[in-house]
Amino acid sequence: MKTSRITLLTFSLLASFLLFAGADSNGTAAGVHEIPMTAKKYEYTPSSIHVKKGEHVRLLIRAVDHDHGFKLPAFDIQQELKEGETTTIEFTADKAGTFRFACSHVCGFGHRGMKAELVVEE
Repeated sequence: MKTSRITLLTFSLLASFLLFAGADSNGTAAGVHEIPMTAKKYEYTPSSIHVKKGEHVRLLIRAVDHDHGFKLPAFDIQQELKEGETTTIEFTADKAGTFRFACSHVCGFGHRGMKAELVVEE
């Protein structure tokens, strides 16, 4: 009976280690660059995102004031951002350069100026 408890405890500890071995101090998977953002009249915060080429990027974008959109043509991404919700957008930054992204949902008079950039460094 005692042996089976030790075996179960050992198995549980090993499983926990394997589950979290690939995680960083924030609990996100290793190799994933997670970036929290907001979208609001008429800006994205942050307005400039810097990542390394080859990184897997996870944008967590919260639309604060009403519905917005996110369009990053260089990576063929277009996503609706619903007011009050956090939308997750994931992609691999597989090409270097500076790429513009913009709001793809008409959000008012300043909509056309709602732009930002993704910088993918070698």
